[in-house]
Amino acid sequence: MISRAEIQETNRMIADANLDVRTITMGIGLLDCASDSLEVFCNKIYEKITRSAERLVAVGDEIALAYGVPIVNKRVSVTPIAQAASAVNADSEDFVRIAQTLDRAAQTIGINFIGGFSALVQKGSTRSDLALCHAIPQALTETQRVCASVNVGSSRAGINMNAVARMGKIIKEAAQRSASSGSMACAKLVVFCNAVEDNPFMAGAFHGAGERDLVINVGVSGPGVVKRALEEVRGADFETLCETIKRTAFKITRVGQLVAQEASKRLNVPFGIIDLSLAPTPAVGDSIAEILQEMGLAMPGAPGTTAALAMLNDNVKKGGVMASSYVGGLSGAFIPVSEDHGMIEAVRCGALTLEKLEAMTCVCSVGLDMIAIPGDTSEATLAGILADEMAIGMINNKTTAVRIIPVAGKTVGDVVEFGGLLGSAPVMPVNAFSCDAFVARGGRVPPPIHSFRN
Repeated sequence: MISRAEIQETNRMIADANLDVRTITMGIGLLDCASDSLEVFCNKIYEKITRSAERLVAVGDEIALAYGVPIVNKRVSVTPIAQAASAVNADSEDFVRIAQTLDRAAQTIGINFIGGFSALVQKGSTRSDLALCHAIPQALTETQRVCASVNVGSSRAGINMNAVARMGKIIKEAAQRSASSGSMACAKLVVFCNAVEDNPFMAGAFHGAGERDLVINVGVSGPGVVKRALEEVRGADFETLCETIKRTAFKITRVGQLVAQEASKRLNVPFGIIDLSLAPTPAVGDSIAEILQEMGLAMPGAPGTTAALAMLNDNVKKGGVMASSYVGGLSGAFIPVSEDHGMIEAVRCGALTLEKLEAMTCVCSVGLDMIAIPGDTSEATLAGILADEMAIGMINNKTTAVRIIPVAGKTVGDVVEFGGLLGSAPVMPVNAFSCDAFVARGGRVPPPIHSFRN
């Protein structure tokens, strides 16, 4: 039960510290839409999505009005389309048509993104997986709301390096196809290791095979709330710092729990999980970078940054799990460069490099996110960056991901404007030494020895 005092405190956090619920995401299973006819399959998935999520936006708005809690996005995730469409025997052009159907369904119900144009290829690829992957550049360029993800590794399976090399080419093609929009297609594409089935955040959300047919997952936010709390204990020792983060994460997660329970009741859809990730926005006062600075760093990227981020991430989890019985998704601290004004400034002044960001991803959720790099970056270099991040996830048994944008026609020092929550990004330099021969080896990197835990 949420008390009146908690509601009053929540109102203060909303008014003074940019607290919001980042997304209510409805997961929708599409396996029952299977058909060997492309037209029938498309009709079925359109009908199921529009019927199941018909009231999603309206209910989100009702809850926001009733409780005074801003709910920024209402979204849908679906069964990985490569699996749902496997009976169609579709080629890449057919998958583009499926993506267009998803886009039309998203437009009909009024959401901004629909996730699940996805394939899980950590151990190998089916014909359907390959066709979907080859369709990604065209599909994401020709649609507005569709998000794609490909899981190329896991701690149990290792890393599918054939898929990694393929994704380097696909990212490059997606950037070139969408050059007129700042290579925007790449901002809707995530490459994963250890992808989770209940992630409510885009662009990597999909509805896993182990989920119910319909489910409500909620992603909270609140970097500004944490920063404001740390201002109250400025100069205190690390124990006080950690306790403050835990208490604040508890309060933030309770807001998400309230919204999730109400959405579940009003939509008559089971509640799944709360993802308690600290998700920044480009707004001043809503930044992970500002939290790190409040901890005592002159700028993100300074010595001590990885330790500070590890402490933040760990205590967000410790506080959040006490506020909900069903914490899931990614749950940690996001560090997307373009979506955090403090990270943008750190890149601009030279404090934060791609290599330092990679080190930071060892201890946070989720990985290299919304990073703009020069448009002439090679496919092999892209694949090498993917492989590095996948290795971090595989060895550390955590979810890692890459959402990287080789912006066509741009070079180091240029700035790319994406707009809205995606913000803007300075183009970052990339190590110029070649990894071509490494990537060209192909095959699969075996899983680490500690994966065998039966």
